[in-house]
Amino acid sequence: MSDEQTDTGTGWPQPAGPARPGGPAGEPDPRPDAPDPDELSPLAPQGPAEREPGDEPAVEDAQAVEPVDDGATVDLSAVPRSGEPVAGSDGLAEPVGESAAPVAAGRSRWSTAGVMIAALLALLGFTLVVQLKTTSTDPTLGATRQEDLVRILSDLDARENRLQQDIRALEDSQRQLRSGEQGRQAALDEATRRADELGILAGTLPAVGPGLTVRFDAGAKPISANRVLDAVQELRGAGAEAMQISGGDGASVRIIASTYFLDGDNGSLVVEGRRLTAPFTITVIGDPATMRTALNIPGGVVASVRGVGGNVTFGEREVAEVSALHVPIKLEHARPVS
Repeated sequence: MSDEQTDTGTGWPQPAGPARPGGPAGEPDPRPDAPDPDELSPLAPQGPAEREPGDEPAVEDAQAVEPVDDGATVDLSAVPRSGEPVAGSDGLAEPVGESAAPVAAGRSRWSTAGVMIAALLALLGFTLVVQLKTTSTDPTLGATRQEDLVRILSDLDARENRLQQDIRALEDSQRQLRSGEQGRQAALDEATRRADELGILAGTLPAVGPGLTVRFDAGAKPISANRVLDAVQELRGAGAEAMQISGGDGASVRIIASTYFLDGDNGSLVVEGRRLTAPFTITVIGDPATMRTALNIPGGVVASVRGVGGNVTFGEREVAEVSALHVPIKLEHARPVS
């Protein structure tokens, strides 16, 4: 270093010139209005003697602090004020200062709402998938043909219509019984009608009406009593009101609630203690289409008889006659409730 330069303590040489008022270098200026030496050099770092133990020089972005040009100018318009948006790393304007916290809170609230909506939509989709899978995998209706489903629906509709007619008839009878002067005659007519119905159900009165004949022809194996009983139960479920069974020899037996069936010798059938020979024919009064559909259900009576080599044939009758009578049952223990 030359004699014309002095050490200022900042590490930068300073040209020689007139000395500062106040005395030699390093001594304070004795004038009352003299500026603070620290204000004259605000960028002057602490010397080795002034650092506290453990203090380290600040390093920003892993780069050394460069000297500031005293003649450089600073554009204050480029410095963002508090509350004004600045460009973020993604190129979008972001607020600075006090307004940054509300925006962050708003984003957090929208993120939570979005998660909840996504969870609800996922739960709804899972429920719909389970419902569709349960409906589409019904084992009962899945193996049924379309025409069989139509027949079952027709059977249910016919049953509903019949029950609706019964309800209307009972309501009419109730109104007639409460009508005053006509009450006695209406009661007598109602009692007669009830007696006729009970006589038909008990098998003590003959009956006529639209119906069906069902003939069972044996194949390699005889028609068993169990298959005839299954046919009787299916006909009852389809709305049969009166039935009788006839054998190949012309003998007939009235079928009522207490009728039983047994297997006889040589393919014969024992009904109410009376022996009937094959083929067997059941005459039934009721809705022909409904009863025929009930016997033709997949896996039902017709399918079981044909499975052993037999055959079942139907004959619709506009007027079917059930003329076989059953001996009235004498009751020994049961009494009507008064």
